[in-house]
Amino acid sequence: MTRQVIEYAGIPVGIVVPDKGALKFIAVKFHVYDLDGQHFASASDVLRAIHQLASPSTGNLNRAA
Repeated sequence: MTRQVIEYAGIPVGIVVPDKGALKFIAVKFHVYDLDGQHFASASDVLRAIHQLASPSTGNLNRAA
């Protein structure tokens, strides 16, 4: 695998690329930029992190334009 597109709610929000034995997330949407450069064990871990950003308690995705 060279890269994988990560979609959230049907919208591409970033990609993951192999890096140092993990998957490095590269954000392409501003509302997930807090995760940019972070390493994850799997694409599903990235989606969980995005979901946490989108949760009503943090509201980050709700403020995105």
